[in-house]
Amino acid sequence: MISIFIVDDDDSIRNLYRILLTKKGYKVIGSAGNGVEAVTMYKKFPEKPDIIIMDHRMPIKNGIEAAKEILQANGKSKIIFASADISVRELAFSIGVISFKLKPFSPDRLIENIEKAISLNYKNS
Repeated sequence: MISIFIVDDDDSIRNLYRILLTKKGYKVIGSAGNGVEAVTMYKKFPEKPDIIIMDHRMPIKNGIEAAKEILQANGKSKIIFASADISVRELAFSIGVISFKLKPFSPDRLIENIEKAISLNYKNS
């Protein structure tokens, strides 16, 4: 079963992702509300998630900073950036995220990106 870690400061978005992903057969192994919490949780996971869905604008530590730390810890991490801030798209790709989803997006687009990310590394929106 594909495991997913959700990182977003909006509780309702985290819950929406959790419901959607669980219904689609994925295993949500955790969720974090800010970048510091995300990095801490990631480092403690005994088995790393297959996919990380990462927001950008979050308190304490933003998504770019959190993604950098996670990718330094494990360069094979597959991070899908999901943000309303298009200005960080190129920066996100430059640090190693595999996809950038501009919010809002449809649930189907998210599922498509997860499936693509599992099958291969790609840089696509």
